[in-house]
Amino acid sequence: MSRFLRPVASLTVLLASSLAAAHAATPSLQDALSQLAPQANPKVIGLALAATECAAAQGQPPSDRLAVIDYSKPSTEPRLWVFDLTRRKLLYQELVAHGRNTGENLASRFSNTPESRQSSLGLFRTLGTYAGRNGYSLRMEGLEPGTNDHALERALVIHGAAYVNPALARQQGRIGRSHGCPAVRNAIARPLIDALKGGQYVFSYYPDAKWLGASPYLKCGGGTVMTAALGAP
Repeated sequence: MSRFLRPVASLTVLLASSLAAAHAATPSLQDALSQLAPQANPKVIGLALAATECAAAQGQPPSDRLAVIDYSKPSTEPRLWVFDLTRRKLLYQELVAHGRNTGENLASRFSNTPESRQSSLGLFRTLGTYAGRNGYSLRMEGLEPGTNDHALERALVIHGAAYVNPALARQQGRIGRSHGCPAVRNAIARPLIDALKGGQYVFSYYPDAKWLGASPYLKCGGGTVMTAALGAP
């Protein structure tokens, strides 16, 4: 090799090594969100991201925000996280209610049936807001047939509720329960809803084997997604 080419070749190798190191130092989106929300189960965050990516692959528009609800956690602990995916920021970490017939402090039963007063699992897309009997509220469209596609009919919406508060949790061992809606604290309801309105994703998780096996949004990754799902607490 000519002595004039050696510096160029060395520079190329150095540049390639620097780019590889920079890429390795940039965490994946799942790792980044897990670092932002250490109380959240990283496997559940991974499933939520996999579901949204699968939805996009099937023609659903992508979103900038993602809400993850982990109903395997007790109602007395924060189990709702709202992420800004573009800026990789945690916007909210909150208590969230489950349905009256879904369980006491721990959720265990889920339904897509009207009047069941149970929460629904799976991937939702948010729609518009309205002022209802629970105040400022956010409609959600369930995207999973047989699992949550009656969400609009059931009026499963995000809204504020006085019964979602830490004092009540300490007093009675659980927060209050809804008719199936993922209700949040009144103090943060409006800004949280505004962060999620207009076509963002909400992913509600519980280690329910039937749903995990049937969800059309947990199959794009083949067995890898299902293995992670069944391994999550």
